[in-house]
Amino acid sequence: MSQLTRTKPIDQLIAEGAATGEGTLKRTLGPGALVALGIGAIIGAGLFVRTAAAIADRAGPSVVLAFVVAGIGCAFAGLCYAEFASMIPIAGSAYTYSYATMGELMAWIIGWDLVLEYAVGAATVAIAWSEYFNRVLHLAGLSIPYEWYHSPLEHMHDNPSVHGIMNLPAIGILLVLTALLVRGTQESAWVNNVIVITKVTIVLMVIVLGWGFINPANHTPFIPEATQYVTPTGITHHYGGIMGILGAAGVVFFAFIGFDAVSTTAQEAKNPKRDMPIGILGSLAICTVLYVLFSYVLSGIATVEDFRTAGREASVAYAITKYMPGYAWLSNFVTFAILAGFSSVILVMLLGQSRVFYSMSRDGLVPKVFSEVHPRFKTPYKSNWLFFVFTALFAAFLPEDIVGEMTSIGTLFAFILVCAGVWIMRVKRPDIPRGFKVPVLPVTAILGIVVCLSMIYGLGWTNWMRLIVWLLIGFVIYFGYSRRHSLLAGR
Repeated sequence: MSQLTRTKPIDQLIAEGAATGEGTLKRTLGPGALVALGIGAIIGAGLFVRTAAAIADRAGPSVVLAFVVAGIGCAFAGLCYAEFASMIPIAGSAYTYSYATMGELMAWIIGWDLVLEYAVGAATVAIAWSEYFNRVLHLAGLSIPYEWYHSPLEHMHDNPSVHGIMNLPAIGILLVLTALLVRGTQESAWVNNVIVITKVTIVLMVIVLGWGFINPANHTPFIPEATQYVTPTGITHHYGGIMGILGAAGVVFFAFIGFDAVSTTAQEAKNPKRDMPIGILGSLAICTVLYVLFSYVLSGIATVEDFRTAGREASVAYAITKYMPGYAWLSNFVTFAILAGFSSVILVMLLGQSRVFYSMSRDGLVPKVFSEVHPRFKTPYKSNWLFFVFTALFAAFLPEDIVGEMTSIGTLFAFILVCAGVWIMRVKRPDIPRGFKVPVLPVTAILGIVVCLSMIYGLGWTNWMRLIVWLLIGFVIYFGYSRRHSLLAGR
């Protein structure tokens, strides 16, 4: 038991974060780049694709309230992340924080769980990217056959005999962005900044121009009566009422994933104690306001039935084309911008995943290959390529709904542990300097845990089982490999 609960000394973590030279990451990111990195990770498939799924399957127009619930949960977790990131400025995010507070086994669980957030999240967005990429090809009079941009578990809506085989465009975008990450973090951040400006502009244009096309009938009743809805893939969800809102909050929670990815770049920030809280909380605040307004406009323009049928894929462009006459140019512009926006999300997700496993490898919990740094580019290049293979398999052969909800539940679990961890550290080590302190602790941490647990509850038993199975696989790896190879055990 003492092996499982051994914690990594805080002083050692701080020393690792301050280390420079061979085998370390390069400090190139300032506060503006970190806020942009957060927005780059946050605004993407969650807003442009998962919103339609939440409207169709769970909440109808009350998806707006679901965004508020998810935003509140993320605000509590974001405050806790900000304190940790200012106190322990080292790559690894929630994994590193858990290692310092709750012991090695819990750190392994969270590190393994973060694969659901970052790697599977990147696969989810790559699938959404594929849908919009095909729409761009349509604008040029070209198209990819249905079989080659859908998974084997999907079939054509109006021709059930046609099934997917493999999602090739999703594999392609993962390959290109992995190569960019191998090239360097500063170059990746520059590309991300350009994309962020583009997609924030698009979100604002949809809100401002779409407001005049809101049909009040689509917002009536604002909270639908509590019933059940069976998806085209045969899964039953609560629809309407409080359970519909909580379930939708769990779904659109995917739209907020990303602000915590900022914390994985702590060892690449110029002044992490000051800049990490700015990057985390700044990006979260900006995106929450945009999300509530955007979901109100989108759910008011098109009907629930639209999002359940033809408007489910490429939902924003579909709603503009059908209900905003004279704005075909905006639909096309949105399609191009969303495609670029998805690319930045995938970029940051893949960046976060490789940095978490970089830290785990430096601790001996996963093989050394994950922390080998490129001699010229100073990036964990082998880790990047290994996760390209992993994410490509998910993106090629699973549908977006399944991987999206796996990502949401994995991230919610990570947030719960971070909220608990910051509370534990305030009690155990109040002496450590903190660049930022969570206000009204432990109330903030408790509220974060409660809100995240309520969203996990709303996601339903199928997602609970997926999380349990994933964690069981992680236990096998930990007891078979990690426990014996842990560097902390050697010390």
